[in-house]
Amino acid sequence: MASSSSGTEKKEMMIFMHGLYRKLMSISRGLKEPFENKEFQMILRMGQQMSKQAVEKGYHQDLHSKFVECIQNDIINQILPSLLKKDNADLLMELVKSWRYYKRRVQIMRDVFLYLDIHCVIEHYDSFDDIATELFLNLIYQQFVGQVREAVISMINLERNGQDINGGLVNSVLHFFVDIRDGKLDYYEKDIEKDILKDSVSYYTRKASKWILEDSYSEYLLKAEEFLKREAKIAPYLISDTGTKLLGEVGKELLSIYGIQLLKHGNNGFNALLSDCKVGATLARIYKMLSTIPQLSKKFQQIFNQHVIPEVMDLIKQAESASKTCAPQDERREVLVKEEQDFVYNVIGIHDKYLSYVNECSMNDEFFQKIFKGSFESLCNIHVAGKSGAELLAKFCDNLLKEGGSAKLSERSIEETLEKAVNLLVYIDEKDVFEEFYRNKLAWRFLSGKSADDEQESSILTKLKQNCGSWFTFKMEQMVMDLIAAKETKVGFEVHLAEHPNQKPGIDFNVTLLKTGFWPSFKSFDLKLKLPAEMVQCIQVFEKFDKRKLQWKFSLGTCHVNGYFDTKAIELVATPLQAATLLLFNASDRLSFLEVKSQLNISEDDDVNRLLESISCPTYQILNKDQDVFEFNSKFSAKERMIKIPPPPEYEMKAALIEAAYNDRRYAIDAAIIRIMKSRKLLEYQKLVAECVEQLKFEPGKDLLKKRLESLIDREYLQRDNGDPNSFKYLP
Repeated sequence: MASSSSGTEKKEMMIFMHGLYRKLMSISRGLKEPFENKEFQMILRMGQQMSKQAVEKGYHQDLHSKFVECIQNDIINQILPSLLKKDNADLLMELVKSWRYYKRRVQIMRDVFLYLDIHCVIEHYDSFDDIATELFLNLIYQQFVGQVREAVISMINLERNGQDINGGLVNSVLHFFVDIRDGKLDYYEKDIEKDILKDSVSYYTRKASKWILEDSYSEYLLKAEEFLKREAKIAPYLISDTGTKLLGEVGKELLSIYGIQLLKHGNNGFNALLSDCKVGATLARIYKMLSTIPQLSKKFQQIFNQHVIPEVMDLIKQAESASKTCAPQDERREVLVKEEQDFVYNVIGIHDKYLSYVNECSMNDEFFQKIFKGSFESLCNIHVAGKSGAELLAKFCDNLLKEGGSAKLSERSIEETLEKAVNLLVYIDEKDVFEEFYRNKLAWRFLSGKSADDEQESSILTKLKQNCGSWFTFKMEQMVMDLIAAKETKVGFEVHLAEHPNQKPGIDFNVTLLKTGFWPSFKSFDLKLKLPAEMVQCIQVFEKFDKRKLQWKFSLGTCHVNGYFDTKAIELVATPLQAATLLLFNASDRLSFLEVKSQLNISEDDDVNRLLESISCPTYQILNKDQDVFEFNSKFSAKERMIKIPPPPEYEMKAALIEAAYNDRRYAIDAAIIRIMKSRKLLEYQKLVAECVEQLKFEPGKDLLKKRLESLIDREYLQRDNGDPNSFKYLP
């Protein structure tokens, strides 16, 4: 009786399980209404009771086999036939639907027979979920994976060709490949992702190989951009990082492989684009597309440099050619000065042109800024006719700011050009050399009264301060303060002379009193220099007024000397030394080189040579030269009633200025290191070097940095860290 009862219960339970699964299938196909809540709760209770009874009476393995039979019949008799009737998108839709309903049926069966499932797993049987997945893999997945893959790729290609597709369906199918592996990506990557990427590359290989034969660079990019937009629409349908991989592969194929060929294409490539100034949207398109591909970005930078650099090299050749002209010395100097000015003007023009390209295409993005900065750093540090970029830029600014230097430009144009010139300073490595040259030129403008506009002088100092920091303009600003104080001294001296008329020297005489330290180191002459009596008297009068110890700079300042020539009287504006030399010819029409040297009591022959050269050159031939003898040129004439004789060329003291800049580097490095270490207290060597370079206005060499560190250690400002010899401590 017990055996018969047990067999009946087993049979009833199998019938219940089979009937439940069939009803679930009918519900899935819409043939029956879903369970109501009360009905389903009753089914759950029945399933739990039957499962416990099966385990207790030992026929649970038979029920487990019955479950396998139910889902296997489901696949073979229902799912498989429905899939065999479909293809393309219909196949994908049927697969997604079948898998979803199949999973739901299995889940309900597991919930109803949960006790049975758990107990069978304990006895090392596969769980209901594992059995269901394995059966679907073997009976459905293996048979249809190829068709599904082809259908998905076909739909993606339809999207590429401009047709609307059901992106949600594609996404659902791709998630099926992950879902069937319980979230793992191995089947997805192996069975479909790999083929999607491979087909995409093949697709664009065919497209690009055709476009490159038919289209210009701009047309090619337009098509590439359009198809990349389509890929961007496809990417969200994909899962994991497939979208990123897809865009990368497509971009590589369109831009890295074929794009490099077009970049270098002579007639339609990037060089042609820049040469024809066809920028704007096209260049923006290039940036947007190329900046994501490192190897192409590098190639793009090379081509950008190859296009920019030849433009500047042509300018350099012109300036170099001017320096070798066979014209007379003063004419050659004028030609060279003009070429140098034109060179900087043209560099500014090239900079503006390419800066506009960069701004149009990248909105100052780091990628293009890096390319742009690298190109112009190499250009702005090229030497032209023996002059560095720092020197040329300083002279260019001087020409804009001095009276008569830029007569053809309006005030607004000068202001705009100065701003652009200061912007070039960003690319100059030796900013300290620029500072020395600019400060020297600034001093000459101030002291010779040749500064055209005080507002422009203040404006450029403000721009330099903004670009390079307050320490960069500190000495220059102090020079301005000195001049303000000098004007007050001048007023005081005039009051003194008014109160003591007996001390008036007999000629108009003004002194600009300056402090040492802020002004350039101008040429000084021996104190025994013999000056005309009128000049000596002026000096004595002022020294009685101002009791401080003064050092007179006779190479600076201006003297107005009336020259009486055969045609007319001309007022000559010269330096005090030039004036003293000219006055020697009041007593004698002819003087030899040695006589001039002796009467002025100048010790250096070179100083006398340059002095005489400045007043006997063809342009300002006040003196005629015959071998070593100089004679007053009574036939000298000029259109103007007053002419300015340029100072002797050595007063620019180029070598001294560069040496001064290099000497100052030691103190600048020391100050930067101390500032950094005061705030950091302890710092590793490489980090110290990096911060030091960032603060300085020049590129310090490693050897010089090491020497300055050793010097600071010797002077007990720093010491090496005991635990790490490559780190330094600040000693308060």
